[in-house]
Amino acid sequence: MRTIILLLLSNIFMTIAWYGHLRQQHLPMWKAILVSWGIAFLEYCLMVPANRWGFSNGFNGFQLKMTQEVITLIVFTVFAVIYLKEPFHWRYLVSFAFLLGAVYFMFKK
Repeated sequence: MRTIILLLLSNIFMTIAWYGHLRQQHLPMWKAILVSWGIAFLEYCLMVPANRWGFSNGFNGFQLKMTQEVITLIVFTVFAVIYLKEPFHWRYLVSFAFLLGAVYFMFKK
């Protein structure tokens, strides 16, 4: 569970670092890059331990990556709808269902 929580927190920072500046168009590009880079540092401080602990507790690399991608999509969806004010379409749910199917097969013994 520690791995999942750290992956969730790291993805929150990653999403803010990568997409938070989109509504800040007045900010010069160099400042957006520096601020994003600083936020991404916090993401790495969570992502590296999440992957290390996950790997040492039975996740393989493929499982860690697939889990991270699903968490990224969930975090980004919330961010895009709430912060970016983007509409959520039914086709996104279909796409997510296919990805969840991929996760199912990734963890299937």
